[in-house]
Amino acid sequence: MKQQSAITAPLIGITTFGQTESGHYQLHNAYVEAIRRAGGVPILLPPGEDQCDRLVASLQGLVFTGGGDIHPECYAGDDHPTIAKTDLVRDRFELALAHCAIQANIAILGICRGMQVLSVASGAQLLPHVPDQFGTDVFHLTHDTDIPLPTRHSVEVVPHSQLAQCLGTLELEVVSWHHQAITTVPPGWQVAAYAPDGLIEAVEHGVHPWAIALQWHPELSALEDPNQQRIFEAFVAAASLVRPRG
Repeated sequence: MKQQSAITAPLIGITTFGQTESGHYQLHNAYVEAIRRAGGVPILLPPGEDQCDRLVASLQGLVFTGGGDIHPECYAGDDHPTIAKTDLVRDRFELALAHCAIQANIAILGICRGMQVLSVASGAQLLPHVPDQFGTDVFHLTHDTDIPLPTRHSVEVVPHSQLAQCLGTLELEVVSWHHQAITTVPPGWQVAAYAPDGLIEAVEHGVHPWAIALQWHPELSALEDPNQQRIFEAFVAAASLVRPRG
């Protein structure tokens, strides 16, 4: 896609990880670069802000990024020994931000944890650990190292879905890096893609102008995979049609 001009390029908010022990906020640069290649202007949004309505009013698009597990208290879920890297400050910020964004008309893209945030904000529950229900016929992250790492598998996109229109294909390989997932479609959303084991890999909102959430990480392969970059291009194109209220 041709890059947006500096005047018309939409402002895209991107959520970040919480503070490290050294006081830094962090985010993988792949998110930023994918948005820039698509013609958007990225703005990083660290956790802790309580004026989510003002943020949403000033943006044309919003990316909910990957990261640690959502704390079970945020969705009345059960604890599980595999739950890790929780951050209630980030959880509360992003859930509040998701509520505001879904009610607005800005473009929304959820990635991995971001799909879970949008789903929980819409009333869904989370499956604490994917292998407990889906087994290991499909690996959604590596299991042969001490530190879980990304892996790859195929997904089937639902025909005639908004995601299918963005991609122009119904089957693609994705980079996967998660151990939690949704098991039921959140109210107001519909399934847009499945993994071979039946796990829901993407959802899209039924009435929102452009809100798509993916369980995989398109930013990690977008540089070499045009299919993944098309998702960011469609997202930024939708955002460019939004007039900020701020």
